[in-house]
Amino acid sequence: KDQMVSAVGDEGGFAPDLKNSREALEYLMKAVELAGYDPGKDVVFAMDAAASELYDEEAGVYIFPGESRAAGKEPEEGAGEGSAKDYCKDSVKRSADEMIALYEELIEEFPIVSIEDGLFEDDWEGWKYLTEHLGKKIQLVGDDLFVTNIKRLHCGIGLDVANAILIKVNQIGTLTETLDAVEMAQHAGYRAVISHRSGETEDSFIADLAVACGAGQIKTGAPSRTERVAKYNQLLRIEEELDSAA
Repeated sequence: KDQMVSAVGDEGGFAPDLKNSREALEYLMKAVELAGYDPGKDVVFAMDAAASELYDEEAGVYIFPGESRAAGKEPEEGAGEGSAKDYCKDSVKRSADEMIALYEELIEEFPIVSIEDGLFEDDWEGWKYLTEHLGKKIQLVGDDLFVTNIKRLHCGIGLDVANAILIKVNQIGTLTETLDAVEMAQHAGYRAVISHRSGETEDSFIADLAVACGAGQIKTGAPSRTERVAKYNQLLRIEEELDSAA
């Protein structure tokens, strides 16, 4: 019965103006149930927190402008639009420890099996603490953390940071470097998630790459846009071609 106005985001997903992460997950739970599925059994959730976008390096905290707005807190006079720094001193802020505590609450309450970019990309100490707390419970994916770069991945593996890497071919630049990153990750017991980019095209190559690498996971957006659907259609064609070997 709830009515909500929503636009479609850059990666094909609906982007309604919600109060916080918990409310977004509650709507997902409702959607799964209304579709006739069992959350946690038939459908599980993966979250891209994109925490680097929330991090204020000067203050050393994560600022949540959306939650601040929902709580009725107004930006400082003269502040710009959309920036995490737009809000006054009483805006919603979280430390790295508080971010981890929030994730712990959410994974207890919802069937979340994967969190991507849970902390700032250069907070290696925070990532280590996050991995110690949640790494045995869920998948922790580094995107901004690793940027498909074997030097950063090697550092992360040495520090026991995260347990998965997001793989983007045109983020690192060549297919050779991409395959090197996948190989290093898998050799170290890290999962590799083959991923789209925000400015995608109809090219479906990453579907082939995901199967070829044995990644088992692909991130390619919501099926409300054709450049996203193209990848899922290619996976169906590959499954048909491989037949029982799929």
